[in-house]
Amino acid sequence: QVQLVESGGGLAQPGGSLRLSCAAAKNRDSRRFNIDTMAWYRQTPGNQRELVAEIHTGGVTNYADSVNGRFTISRENAKDTVFLQMNSLRPEDTAVYYCKAVMTLPPRLELPFWGQGTQVTVSS
Repeated sequence: QVQLVESGGGLAQPGGSLRLSCAAAKNRDSRRFNIDTMAWYRQTPGNQRELVAEIHTGGVTNYADSVNGRFTISRENAKDTVFLQMNSLRPEDTAVYYCKAVMTLPPRLELPFWGQGTQVTVSS
């Protein structure tokens, strides 16, 4: 069992910036397993949830084309915390942003965990 706590969402003007944070808290039984991947997704009404950015152990990252060059994902592995720095925000970035953590259980099982989401609104 893993609990994800998100923060940093809110209202920003076009061209502004926001920084999202997500901390993964393990319980007694899951503490011995590693979180391999952490990611941010977003979703708007009538659309599927889409990947914004992800980061793996070792620092390998992947970005959606729509945010590449504007957003930066990073993590603190020791604390299982992931960040999303969002710069040059646009109205089309408005969405509910969800944090995701993937825990690896030997030998090849992956268990995904989701946060409850945080609203990001970009408007004048």
